[in-house]
Amino acid sequence: MTSSELWTHETAERYDAEESEMSSAAALGPTLAFLAELAGDGRALEFAIGTGRVGVPLREHGVPVVGIELSEHMVAVLRRKIDEDVLPVVVGDMATTVVPGTFSLVYLVYNTISNLLTQDEQVECFRNAARHLAPGGRFVIELGVPPLRFLPPGQVAVPFDVSESHLGFDTFDLVEQILVSHHFTREGDDGRYRRDNSRHRYAWPAELDLMARIAGLEPERRVADWGGAPFTQDSAKHISVWRKPA
Repeated sequence: MTSSELWTHETAERYDAEESEMSSAAALGPTLAFLAELAGDGRALEFAIGTGRVGVPLREHGVPVVGIELSEHMVAVLRRKIDEDVLPVVVGDMATTVVPGTFSLVYLVYNTISNLLTQDEQVECFRNAARHLAPGGRFVIELGVPPLRFLPPGQVAVPFDVSESHLGFDTFDLVEQILVSHHFTREGDDGRYRRDNSRHRYAWPAELDLMARIAGLEPERRVADWGGAPFTQDSAKHISVWRKPA
């Protein structure tokens, strides 16, 4: 078991509704095109597949997909969408769990590598990706760039969403590279808010490149979004691709 916090039944049940915007065809279209091109005629393995927000439509896009997921509750939600024989999922952690066969693509999206709360576990995640890749295969990560430039001296919190229905902000431990995402979500019309928080270990793009080197992977491409916009010093996130030498 890794240090990842486990998604509960309640969180899994409301996940799709809360991420409906990110699950729309408009939002997912560039993601699916990007991943399908890299998978080619081969199979894809999704680390932390969750409720199948990406994996299910990618399978429907024609790419054979296998998943690894730590939370049985998330897998239960996924199973309402697609059968096991069409999209197999192994319950386990993404840093050590091994599934049969090799893949042309392993991918890990939506900041999920940050769920691993130690550098050692993140390195093991890269090694596990390399273990599953066929020669010439790619490992893809989507991850936000730590917004530390928004922290003036003495401040430890950065807001990322302020709306009628949701307040979100991150607090940072700059020594341990840990951020805690705090969420206040409005429920109903009586003014009540639900409070949630989750811990994450943030990592810089250059740090991920070193993890990839440790795992025997070579950097191939880094862009700012799934549409392929150039990655710059002002980019809020990156899509990075590493390749296993042939």
